[in-house]
Amino acid sequence: MADICRYCKEEKTEQLFETVDIFQQNWKICKCRICNAFFLSPIPTDEQLKLAYDSAYYGEGENKFVFSIEKFIDHFRRKKAKYIAAQIPENAKVLDLGCGNGRFLHHLSVFGNFDLHGIEMEGVSAERAAKVKEIKLKVKPLSQSDYPDDTFDAITLFHVFEHIDNPEETLGIIKNILKKDGLFVVSFPNIAGWQAKIFRGKWYHLDPPRHLLFLDPVDFIKIMDGFGFRLVQKKWFSFEQNPYGWVQSCLNRMCEKREVLYERLKGNNSYSPEYGFFNIFLQKLFFIFTLSFFVLLDAVESMFGKSATVQLTFRKK
Repeated sequence: MADICRYCKEEKTEQLFETVDIFQQNWKICKCRICNAFFLSPIPTDEQLKLAYDSAYYGEGENKFVFSIEKFIDHFRRKKAKYIAAQIPENAKVLDLGCGNGRFLHHLSVFGNFDLHGIEMEGVSAERAAKVKEIKLKVKPLSQSDYPDDTFDAITLFHVFEHIDNPEETLGIIKNILKKDGLFVVSFPNIAGWQAKIFRGKWYHLDPPRHLLFLDPVDFIKIMDGFGFRLVQKKWFSFEQNPYGWVQSCLNRMCEKREVLYERLKGNNSYSPEYGFFNIFLQKLFFIFTLSFFVLLDAVESMFGKSATVQLTFRKK
């Protein structure tokens, strides 16, 4: 039986390679010959997704990561908020789709008087976002009935698109609820990047079974043009995402299990206890001593549009 494309639902697909998740379950990465989408197969069951998005995924403490890393990530949330605030008018209505813990929207509130809305799936992140007083939060998947057409001045989708099980429908809803000339900012893993090509099933940003769909940025831009959006900016370099992608992907090649260091940085010490203190210490040393090199490498790959992630900014025509 043919694997059905998760974007266009066509059956003309091909299997590219296999991968394994942190639970030692096997998956395939396939490509659609019609729309060029890359997708995870088979479709994860509700039970598999529930396990993948358990409390360990979100981090069991006050934050997802240990304090120092959470502060590092928060710095980049603030930078994104500053960028968005400069692109939208005062009193703009903003929706962050997949708002996580709500910190991005909190930072956005510092840069202007905005009407801030967030959508997040039920779980620990939604509980954290509910504590951010500036946000009007909905804990549910996005649907057309949630907001009237032409509601928002800006919609953001930071590393969420690859998680969505109805991507084409979601883009259609975004088009409808965004105002004319409204801002749409989206970021996602770059399946056409060097990391994806080199590491294939061991690539850190593959993240099975949570990441369901991958689009080459060139194809994504064409899709958005079909929805009536014009591209205004491409951003390839990401100190937040890309250098660590190299680090963890290399470690995935060296270790029998994937994302061991990443899980420990979230405080998930129950994951792969066979990797003891000394082994984790060595992995951290590898991280520290290779980071500068991988930052430079990201700068090089970004010049060619081959970085591990991309951020695209659109305006609705």
